[in-house]
Amino acid sequence: MLWRFWLVVGWAIVSLLAAPVSAAEGQRLNVLFLAVDDLRPELACYGNKQIDTPNFDRLAKWGVRFDRAYCQYPLCDPSRSSLLTGRHPNTTGVMDNRTFFRTAHPDFVSLPQHFQSQGYTTARVGKIFHGGIDDTEYWNIGGEPRVDQKTWPGQNPMNSDRIVKLEGDGESHGDYKSATRAIALLEELKDKPFFLAVGFSKPHSAPTAPAKLFELYDVAKIPLPPDFAAKPAAPAGFPAASVPGRSGDLFINREATPEAAREVIQAYYASTTFVDRQLGRVLDQLEKLKLRDKTVVVLFGDHGYHLGEKGKWSKHNSLFEVACRVPMFVCLPGGASGQASPRTVQLLDLYPTLCEACGIPLPTGLEGHSLVPLAKGPQAAWQHPAYTVTKPGQIFGQSVRTERWRYTEWSGETGGAVLCDLTADPHELKNLAADAEQSQVVEEMKKLLTKLPPRN
Repeated sequence: MLWRFWLVVGWAIVSLLAAPVSAAEGQRLNVLFLAVDDLRPELACYGNKQIDTPNFDRLAKWGVRFDRAYCQYPLCDPSRSSLLTGRHPNTTGVMDNRTFFRTAHPDFVSLPQHFQSQGYTTARVGKIFHGGIDDTEYWNIGGEPRVDQKTWPGQNPMNSDRIVKLEGDGESHGDYKSATRAIALLEELKDKPFFLAVGFSKPHSAPTAPAKLFELYDVAKIPLPPDFAAKPAAPAGFPAASVPGRSGDLFINREATPEAAREVIQAYYASTTFVDRQLGRVLDQLEKLKLRDKTVVVLFGDHGYHLGEKGKWSKHNSLFEVACRVPMFVCLPGGASGQASPRTVQLLDLYPTLCEACGIPLPTGLEGHSLVPLAKGPQAAWQHPAYTVTKPGQIFGQSVRTERWRYTEWSGETGGAVLCDLTADPHELKNLAADAEQSQVVEEMKKLLTKLPPRN
């Protein structure tokens, strides 16, 4: 019967649309998933012409650089749990560095789990989930045993409050070894569809790099931020909760003199350049094996970082632009190259992006939006804001970012609202939340905040 014919045709069309994207030889597209810890957009392709980052800049030429990309939580585990499950921290319930998302949500399908279920070989090198909280079972190669977080000592912050210089090219460091392992895995997996996740730990504190890379940067020529201060403190007109009184990574319980601050920024730059060199080794191998046109490459920083802005030296519990904004690149075979997108996007958009790019179905429950339209047309219309939350103790902060505005609400006695015009005030020096002329903007931003999922 005719209706049966059209039913068969319809199912055929659906199957074709859901089928994986093919590369030139008919193989499904691979994924090279690159994560960098504590990396802010302090790269040459993002406008810092003082820093030496040719391989990050190479990625910008390969694909689309997102100029307004944001994390969902300014801390490693909550941010990574969010983007690797495609759900906001309010939904995962992960708001510290000790919680495994599956404890409360064993049914959530993680990104490696989903690609593994679609026939991909999933491989992990370096830090992808947080240390000791890996989604171990869903890596075919490289899964890390989970550790009981009740007994896990974690990182001693006082060990991070220093500068480390390495010998040679840094061959003794974990990031160099991760790049070496990634190079070997690309060779091993080149003939099968793979999802290879490579995580670099630097420039996370302690800022670490080969000694020769420090020589690239003249301390005397390193600028300090316009809102630099010796100690962290909320600026006049901002709620006290917006800047915790203690930095979590560097200058812990001590003042930052301008001279010492410049030395730490120099070390951060050198550390970023060290990661750039390891990235370059991996990208060289991708090109050598002729995998570039068969592989979707994404790179992101897991959250931003204060380098003395408002006296703060860390990312913890900050909802200012420097703590929330991250570098992000999406290199899609057949997509745009060498272009930047000004659209406001989020890290949790990566999950649906990779699914669409590789032609695999989306699991249910994802809260992000595919960036494929922007990876093909960086100036395309985009109606989605970006959200970031944080929960220091009993205080809760939530923030929404559009292309012009950032609006934040802090709970508690030391809380309040913050509205900044990032076009006119990129350093967030003036709080306009109580400005009568901006009352309509405040109401519009409040409405956007109500679209955040409720907290679990």
